[in-house]
Amino acid sequence: MHIEPGIVDGTKIVLSYATALASFGMAAKMARDSIRDSGILPLLMRSAIATALVFCFFELLPHHPVGVSEVHLILGSTLFLLFGAGASAIGLASGLLIQGLFFAPFDLPQYGMNVTTLLVPLFAIGTLSKRVIPAATPYVDLKYTQALALSTAYQGGIVLWVAFWAFYGQGFTAENLLSVVSFGSAYMGVVIVEPLIDVAVLASAKALRTATSGSLFVKRLHMPA
Repeated sequence: MHIEPGIVDGTKIVLSYATALASFGMAAKMARDSIRDSGILPLLMRSAIATALVFCFFELLPHHPVGVSEVHLILGSTLFLLFGAGASAIGLASGLLIQGLFFAPFDLPQYGMNVTTLLVPLFAIGTLSKRVIPAATPYVDLKYTQALALSTAYQGGIVLWVAFWAFYGQGFTAENLLSVVSFGSAYMGVVIVEPLIDVAVLASAKALRTATSGSLFVKRLHMPA
């Protein structure tokens, strides 16, 4: 979902700084909630793991340029279910920054756009999870349909933000519209795969309860809300 260089440039890029600041504010709130729930050390440990995973997702997993951006298997809902919203937000923002600083410096001017595109859908699934997952249901007991709802919301949010940046930067030309549609069509294929990964990861966590019920994972993984 990396916005290609040149899609948004000039003074228009200032908007991405504002959306990134707003996203960091929401991430800070989620981190604060996580500290209240389990303490700062567990949050730091989960955030470190999430950061390493996000970096691997971007650098090691297959990714292909399509239209206005790239198709990545980000596994945002998987991170959310394992580590919670606060640690996942920190991991997504930090992993993206590390990749830009050391491996893709040409992406740094687009960091504000990219981090907004990653974080806002995460906040959305944090709200959605409270509606589609009963309070008495630990995450390890999620059904495929519930995982699908979270994944669809996250990936759909990414597609919407990429489309916004593309139209904001380049306008509603026929060529730009085709590029956005091409990206969106390719990216929504991830929705088929991610819920299966979520269910498999959660089943593994349930089978390895002794190893996954500690402070390295969010309490809700094995406990009701």
